[in-house]
Amino acid sequence: MNPKGDKPKSKISASRKLSLKMLLLTRACEDLERERQEREEEKVRYIGENLPPLQLSGLSLDELQKMVKELHSRIDVVDEERYDCESKVGKHNKDIHELKLKIQDLGGKFKKPALRKVRVSADEMMRALLGSKHKGSMDLRSNLKSVKKEDVKQDKVLTSEVGDWRKNVEAMSGMEGRKKMFDTAGGPQ
Repeated sequence: MNPKGDKPKSKISASRKLSLKMLLLTRACEDLERERQEREEEKVRYIGENLPPLQLSGLSLDELQKMVKELHSRIDVVDEERYDCESKVGKHNKDIHELKLKIQDLGGKFKKPALRKVRVSADEMMRALLGSKHKGSMDLRSNLKSVKKEDVKQDKVLTSEVGDWRKNVEAMSGMEGRKKMFDTAGGPQ
């Protein structure tokens, strides 16, 4: 093998390869055309055997009706045969598919690969999924609400003022408590 690891050069020239490809393609086209003609000939032969030409001239109305009924019965028989053949083909295709799956299972070709952990940021993931449509950054920490320490201290002071709720309820009970609420709510005007 080459020290560089390159493929060895082909011994057939490019023009020879092209001419061989053209010959193969023309041969394949000829084969396809021949198969199509053979199918058409088979169809004509089958129809000739199973359906003789109709002679409608000189028949009375009763004879025509009788012939139509006979043709309908033949059509029914042919449809039944066609249905039977289609169901057999479908069943065989299903069996073939199941057997192929069994072969693959027995062969054990489909092993789950060991997955590697990939560290991808949210921005890279969105770019990979959305492509050029992704515009904004996905820095989630920047979207968080910032809390000032002063606000936290004020919240602690407010909660300490409330204190024990039972004392607060006793102080506000009765007329005295309602008067205090009225005084603090309304205030001097």
